[in-house]
Amino acid sequence: MVYIPFFLLTLHPLGYTILLMAQKNVQSTIGKFLKKKRREAGLTQEDFAVKSGLGLRFIRELEQGKQTVRMDKVNQALAMFGYEAAPVKIMQSASGEDSDE
Repeated sequence: MVYIPFFLLTLHPLGYTILLMAQKNVQSTIGKFLKKKRREAGLTQEDFAVKSGLGLRFIRELEQGKQTVRMDKVNQALAMFGYEAAPVKIMQSASGEDSDE
């Protein structure tokens, strides 16, 4: 199982969950991961959008590292390859303290 860490989930006023990625490397990690899997499957962004039921604009923005994305859509994209994003405890921060204290 691959864990893709994320930093903050918020509820949008319309009721869906937003994934806020606080660091550039995290958002580009998810985007790079999906781009790699999509290419390995021989899919264009257009093909992937159609097969996953997601919009082409969302796929492009996700692969380019958009800073805020809907969690349900991220998991819909990841599910195409048998993955999902889930909260994973980060053991220590750079200061050496537990990250959730």
